[in-house]
Amino acid sequence: MRIAILLFDGVTALDAIGPYEVLSRLPGAEVQFVAESPGIKRTETRMLGLVADHATAAVREADILVVPGGFGEARVRDTPALLEWVRAIHERSRWTTSVCTGSLILGAAGVLRGLRATSHWSALEQLRSFDAEPTRERVVVQGKVITAAGVSSGIDMGLRLAQLEAGDQVAQAIQLGIEYDPAPPFDAGSPKKAPAHIVEAVRGFLENARAEIERAKTH
Repeated sequence: MRIAILLFDGVTALDAIGPYEVLSRLPGAEVQFVAESPGIKRTETRMLGLVADHATAAVREADILVVPGGFGEARVRDTPALLEWVRAIHERSRWTTSVCTGSLILGAAGVLRGLRATSHWSALEQLRSFDAEPTRERVVVQGKVITAAGVSSGIDMGLRLAQLEAGDQVAQAIQLGIEYDPAPPFDAGSPKKAPAHIVEAVRGFLENARAEIERAKTH
């Protein structure tokens, strides 16, 4: 079970590591962290580095492809070689998956055309530009394509995929092994539940961050 997880500068750490913690426990799992060039990829906060041991040019097949999101996904979408790699892996994969704004990368690669898909709530409507139908579901399975909503939902996606691949008992054993039993102190994990002023504050932060990225592209 070869699992390829794409890394890039500006990735959200949990987008990649959440699914890794689940999928690496599948029987026979072999996980490869892959990037356009091997080495350390800094997360969007620049505080953490994740190591890609393999170059995309050296990884030509995977049973499972995981595409995380993060502010750096915009640069991935602007890199034709990476989109071509995603398309090539998807052609032969058993499962092609994304977490958070990683679905925008799948969309740019043409993987989501005509499919229902999800993403981080702040980016959900962008999926329409890739001929996908956005939905607020936490995990969406469409054939062999699985998209997850924002950040923490990558764990849910991993467990759903573990169930599909190895059955209920294995998936439940993995869930217990990582003690995934959420009991958050606030019921504010979606824009439908969070106070309006919190939603607007987070939306403003994200819009400013994306604007900074766009300005950086022009310099």
